[in-house]
Amino acid sequence: MPRVILGVGAGIAAYKACELLRLLKEAGHLVRVVPTPDALRFVGEPTWAALSGEPVTTDVWSDVSEVPHVRLGQTADLVLVAPATADIMARAAAGMAQDLLTATLLTARCPVVYAPAMHTEMWEHPATQHNVATLRGRGAIVVDPAVGRLTGADSGKGRLPEPAELFALADSILSSRTEVGASPPVTIPAPGVGTAALPGLAGRRVLISAGGTREELDPVRFLGNWSTGRQGYAFARSAVARGADVTLVAANVELPDPAGVKIIRVVSARDMHAVMLAEAETADVIVMTAAVADFRPVTRSGGKIKKDGRVPEPIALAENPDILADLSARRAAHGPAGQLVVGFAAETDPDLDAARAKLARKGCDLLVVNPVGGGRGFGSAENEAVVLGADGTMTPIPRRSKEGLASVVWDLVAARLA
Repeated sequence: MPRVILGVGAGIAAYKACELLRLLKEAGHLVRVVPTPDALRFVGEPTWAALSGEPVTTDVWSDVSEVPHVRLGQTADLVLVAPATADIMARAAAGMAQDLLTATLLTARCPVVYAPAMHTEMWEHPATQHNVATLRGRGAIVVDPAVGRLTGADSGKGRLPEPAELFALADSILSSRTEVGASPPVTIPAPGVGTAALPGLAGRRVLISAGGTREELDPVRFLGNWSTGRQGYAFARSAVARGADVTLVAANVELPDPAGVKIIRVVSARDMHAVMLAEAETADVIVMTAAVADFRPVTRSGGKIKKDGRVPEPIALAENPDILADLSARRAAHGPAGQLVVGFAAETDPDLDAARAKLARKGCDLLVVNPVGGGRGFGSAENEAVVLGADGTMTPIPRRSKEGLASVVWDLVAARLA
C-alpha cells in the first residue's frame, strides 16, 4: 500500500485538501496528513485525523521515540504539499526545519510535489520564482498554480489546482514507479529536495497535441473524428510527474485541465498547425497524439445548409497541412538540436510495413502505432500500441491504461534524450 505524506500549508485553499485526502484514501493509499501549525487555523486537527485515520501532529516533539521528523520522509512513497504557500517553499528551498512538515521535506527520499496556492503578486515575486527554480533544480515537482478566483474579489494566477487533477498527478507518479512492461529499467538519481518519479524529463520543455480537429461545413456542422484527447492528457500528466515544463495544444477536448500544464485551445487543423510550429521553437520533445483531419471543405457556408428537398452539391475537399511532417522538416532545417519528435498513427488494421514507411515519410524519431475502432483507442480508458523507432527498434505495448502507455513511451524518449 503506497504511503503518502499530505503536507498542508496555511492558506485558505487548505479546505480543498480535504477532498484530495478523500481521493487518495479511496484509491487505497495510506495517507498521513502533516499540516503546519498555522494551517490548523483553517482546518482543525480532528478533521484531518478523522479523514485520514492517522494521527496528526505539527511538531517534532510528539512520539519522539519514533523519530517522526526522520521516519516519515524515509518511509514515504510520495510527499504532496497542497496548498504550498510561498512561506513553505521559501523554507524548503532554504533547508529550514522548524516544524514536522519542513523536517519531513528534508528527509524525503521519494518524489516531492508542491501545489502552490497564493495571490498572483506573491507567485510572481522574484523571491518566490527563485525558490521555485531552486526546488525544481533539486528534483522536486512544483506545479504551476491555476488561474481563477482567489481570496476575496481577486482573480488571477495563484489558485490551487482542482483536487481531482492533483490526485491524478499523484496517482500518475505512484503508478509510474510500478508500471510493468516499460523499456529498460530506470535509475532513480540521488535525492536532493525530493526526487522526480522517473528521470529523463526534469527541466525539459515538452509540447503535446491532443484531441480531434474540426473542419466547419457551416455554423452548425463540421467534419471531425471520435478522439476525446484522453491519451494526450495522459501524456501531459505523466510528463508533469517527471518534472517537465508542459504545453498542451488541445483541439475540442472536454476534459479538466491537467494540473501544472499550459493549455492552448484550437479548433481546426490549420489552427493546430500554426500553434504547434510556433511552440516547437523552444521544445525539447514534441508528441503528436491529436487526431488531425486530413481534409477540410474548400468553402464554408455562411448559413446553415438547409434540407429543402434539393440534393446538395458534392462537398469539395482540400488537403490540410501535415503537421507531423512539417514539425520534422522544421527541426531538420532550423533545430533546435537534439529535439525529439514522436508521432501517432491510429489504424483500424495496423500494418507494420506501412507504418515503417510512414515513419520514414514523416521524419519523426518514434511512431506510436495504435489500433482504433471496435471499442479500441478513441474514448477508451485503455490503449495498446507498437512503437517503431527511426533507429530500427520496435517496442510492443500490450493493452493497459493510457497513463501506462504514456509512461512506456516516455521511457523510450528519456533513453534517447540521455
